[in-house]
Amino acid sequence: MALDDISDRAFSRSAMQAELLDAETELRLAYAWRDERDEQALHRLITAYMRLAISMASKFRRYGAPMNDLIQEASLGLMKAAEKFDPDRGVRFSTYAVWWIKASIQDYVMRNWSMVRTGSTSSQKSLFFNLRRVQARMEREAAARGEAIDRQEMREAIAKEVGVPLHDVEMMEGRLSGSDFSLNATQSSDDEGREWIETLEDDGDIQSDKVEQTKDIETLRTWLLEAMSNLNERERYIVRERKLRDDPRTLESLGNELSLSKERVRQLEAAAFTKMRKMLANQSSEVFEFLG
Repeated sequence: MALDDISDRAFSRSAMQAELLDAETELRLAYAWRDERDEQALHRLITAYMRLAISMASKFRRYGAPMNDLIQEASLGLMKAAEKFDPDRGVRFSTYAVWWIKASIQDYVMRNWSMVRTGSTSSQKSLFFNLRRVQARMEREAAARGEAIDRQEMREAIAKEVGVPLHDVEMMEGRLSGSDFSLNATQSSDDEGREWIETLEDDGDIQSDKVEQTKDIETLRTWLLEAMSNLNERERYIVRERKLRDDPRTLESLGNELSLSKERVRQLEAAAFTKMRKMLANQSSEVFEFLG
């Protein structure tokens, strides 16, 4: 049901003027849609209860979402209810639809509350929509007793009442207490104020470390080339193919190429590494990691 070109007030007025269905008519329309896929019956059923969807959407305006979007989500919930409604269960459609409408609106609010995912489990939803209400009630009860309630005690009481871990209460409390800010916003109102993004630590490589690493790699390369110079041509070829390629060759593929058994190639590789270890006995341990 497209709402893009209809203002909130005009749509609400139209919904409030829709027919009121008695139980018998509602049941007949539900059967017509379920059994015959009668779209006119579906349209009458949804139109008649759009006032219910709008009424429920209005209760979520305090979360800052545009009313038009809330009505859109409520409409989707109403349609899902009509699709899944079973008239044989003896329940009024309005009673059944309330759950689907509320679930659709709540999902939308939680998806759009923050860039940080707030949570989607039933317990997290309950916490999101009830945290402030439970807090206010506990504060009123404590004030009536003339007591001051400790914040940690309140969190523990909320966790117990809602049925969630204490950690979830602490996390949700933090997310509900603030909103998202742009990293490009300035830290002060001055024109010269730094942007928040400038305060983030650069997790990239430090230039001095990169220079030192490049030097170490070059030194290691020199040592390896010197050690390989003492190998014969076949041994050097095996070491290059087994250790210096981006995609190392297998013993079997080298054996097929050199007309040797896989075991013989392994022996030649081991012998080459032994020679290189003797040449590099006094060098860095990183060389021996390379040699395996």
